[in-house]
Amino acid sequence: MLKVAITGGIGSGKSLVCQVFKTLGIPIFNADDTSNQLVENNLELKASIIELFGKEAYINGNYNRKFIGNIVFSNPEKLQLLNDLIHPLAIQAAKQWFEEQHAPYAIKEAAILFESNAQQDIDIVIGITAPEAVRIERVMQRTGYNKEEVIKRIALQMPEEEKMAKCHYVIQNDNKTAILPQLLRIHEALMIKSNTTQ
Repeated sequence: MLKVAITGGIGSGKSLVCQVFKTLGIPIFNADDTSNQLVENNLELKASIIELFGKEAYINGNYNRKFIGNIVFSNPEKLQLLNDLIHPLAIQAAKQWFEEQHAPYAIKEAAILFESNAQQDIDIVIGITAPEAVRIERVMQRTGYNKEEVIKRIALQMPEEEKMAKCHYVIQNDNKTAILPQLLRIHEALMIKSNTTQ
């Protein structure tokens, strides 16, 4: 079975593309959802996060996302330390999940695939790209963040061009180009590839 990853910057539309792959019967692993579950439920990880950020990191046992976000999005070192705690666990969870799948190929959705060096276990990477102005608009609508906050988050991710250059396939999600024909071409190519690698 082929291990595929979908990546792209914040607001590029990864979740939308993954939903379409899901309708084609392809299993999807969401790295962000898994990370969110880990920070809420993994006791060892919770202890490490409290050690790093103090008791305010959790309120009544729940991860204090706003408090942590305010710190890490203006402090790249702290963001790196947080990622160093979460990513190895999320990568391990993805490995285990891939082993349990029985489709021709399965997809891991991961925003910071290359930044966390998680591409090493992946056969094919699909990049989702959109102009920065479109991405900013989408994130503002989705989260209620202001423009400056979104730009700050974009600045912490790998530059778009660099990220897309590392991908095997790139889907344009610019609100102009139809996604479905691009996606179906990739799906077809992956089905053929999975048959030849079995």
